Amino acid sequence: MNPIRRYEKIMEYLLTEKEVTVAELSERLEVTGKTIREDLSKLEEQGLITRVHGGAVLAQKDHFGILPSQEPLTKHADEKLEIAQKAAACIHPGDIVALDGGSTTLEIARQLQNESLTVITNDVYIISELAPKNNIRLVVPGGYRVRNMLAGPEGAAYVRQLNIQKAFISATGVHPEHGLSIYTGDLLDFKRALVETSREVYAVVDHHKFGQTALRTFASLKELTAIITDRGLEAATAAAYLETGVSIMQ
Repeated sequence: MNPIRRYEKIMEYLLTEKEVTVAELSERLEVTGKTIREDLSKLEEQGLITRVHGGAVLAQKDHFGILPSQEPLTKHADEKLEIAQKAAACIHPGDIVALDGGSTTLEIARQLQNESLTVITNDVYIISELAPKNNIRLVVPGGYRVRNMLAGPEGAAYVRQLNIQKAFISATGVHPEHGLSIYTGDLLDFKRALVETSREVYAVVDHHKFGQTALRTFASLKELTAIITDRGLEAATAAAYLETGVSIMQ
């Protein structure tokens, strides 16, 4: 088992049991205690766990160990809820889906029923939201923490090995020429991996982001299955984007 997969399994155990010992992890993952201690040190460096004598606990046990699951939707909450409900309607039992980090994708996670799904995410708020839903198989790629998201080449490399059916991607701006863009270069690799790997790719952006361009483009509109947005998008704006060939779910 490669290190990224071990990190994922360790986090799965901790999200379920809140505390594990080195001996338990060594037995379950069939590796030496030395390897487990090295893994725990890596996860502690990322701020995801706290080492204790003989094992580890989640970093904040009162919040499922990562970050508060009730992060507020501070801006455009109604629009994000509307988008999330449309996105959740595209997800069916048995699907393998990816939820990119962001407040709209967090709202999608809140809309998901506790049913048979596989969800890949790099957002620690989404991890906390989905952890109690025991019928959802939660897959957490590795990486280092950038605010509430895990980033880095390890996570992107792991995603490229997966068979993702549907990915829901966030962006700072969406533009007819510049596509989907963000300001943080740390997240580019992970987003590109989702776009390149997933069978269907949905951008989930509220109407305020249309016509906006951030510093770094990570996807063109032609790479998208559709843009899911809210009813606030004006018809003339929607028409301009439809001319590029992208579908809009409104």
